[in-house]
Amino acid sequence: MDRDDVDRALARLGAEHEAVETSLLALQDHAGRRLLEGAALSGVTKERWAAADAAVTRLWTYFDAYSGALAAAREIRERRRWPSREDLAELTERLRGPDVTIAGAGAEGVALAERFSLAELVSRMNELYAASLDVVVAADAVWSALPARIDLLAAELHRTRSLAHSVGVRPGEHPSGDDLEEITAELAELREAVIADPLAFWVPVAGSSAPGGGRPDTARYDRAARALDDVRREVEAVLTVRQDAEQRLIAVRDLLSRADRTLAEARTARGEVLAKIAASEVPAVSGPPTALQEQLAAAAEYRRQSQWHRLSPLLDALEDRAEEELRRARESLTAVTAPLAVRAELRGRLDAYRAKAARHGLAEDPLLIERYDAARRMLWSAPCDLRAAEQAVWRYQQATAEALAPQDHRPGRPGEEEA
Repeated sequence: MDRDDVDRALARLGAEHEAVETSLLALQDHAGRRLLEGAALSGVTKERWAAADAAVTRLWTYFDAYSGALAAAREIRERRRWPSREDLAELTERLRGPDVTIAGAGAEGVALAERFSLAELVSRMNELYAASLDVVVAADAVWSALPARIDLLAAELHRTRSLAHSVGVRPGEHPSGDDLEEITAELAELREAVIADPLAFWVPVAGSSAPGGGRPDTARYDRAARALDDVRREVEAVLTVRQDAEQRLIAVRDLLSRADRTLAEARTARGEVLAKIAASEVPAVSGPPTALQEQLAAAAEYRRQSQWHRLSPLLDALEDRAEEELRRARESLTAVTAPLAVRAELRGRLDAYRAKAARHGLAEDPLLIERYDAARRMLWSAPCDLRAAEQAVWRYQQATAEALAPQDHRPGRPGEEEA
């Protein structure tokens, strides 16, 4: 190396020395490193930090050796403005050759003495620094992200538990109360695990060149948050029940009352049908369901005792069953009164055809009068035989249609000639 080569090499090595020193001091003051030094670690983090801490100590040993070698080279260069051949030879050896000897101090996996060139020493320091920084950055990222989020979720959990307790959602009494206990235990365990072993919650990202190269693993936290959301929705549903329970109970009572009145009407109508309609199958009418009344009484008791978590599912079931009971009562009334509806339809049809015949001047037709009277006697007598009455109405319809047919469409009498 000539003088210019030496000066350029010293300038480059000086810049690298400054950069390494700055990085080491930043690592020394890194918040994550201070936390790691003071924490009671376990698991993966304890193992990796032990190795990283040893690497940091080794880094300072390498840096001190590097600083000493660089200072010695600068001292030789500063002896004279124009270095002699011997000076240049010595500087070349110091700057390019494996002139730095570092004792291994008997460290496990490290030789008793290592020899490096200054460039090799810089490369080795960079490797150790990157590995140590990865551990520090990863642990700090997990500690910065997860404990705070866990604490916020725990605060939300506390509010939800208080609200749940106020509406009767308690462990052993409601599934959501048991879920709250499980979430509480999970968050406490998760926070303890994150503080003691943050690197167990670090997911490396392949191909990342950033320090740490990964992201915090939030899978357990996310599951707890989703579970709490489910419980919160259940508690809100119970709260909604508390707010409108009275109106819903009144609505259920009204539905059941309407169903009872409809069934009573059906029973009365059935007696009328049996008395007025002959040879007709009339379905039986059941009584009001006592089970629904008992459940309604239980729902009212739950409301008085503020057992909203029990009232909520019972009210949902009662509303559905009350609607079904009213529908069944209406169907029963329709089925029972069907014969009366048939009789009314036949009466209307008979009177409609009689009016039609009268409009065409056939009111005094003997055949029509005979058939009308026969059908009317059947329809207005009790009990009424619907089948026979329907036949009688049909015969009157036929007779009316034939009487109203045009003369030229009627068949001629035997022996008559056409005009």
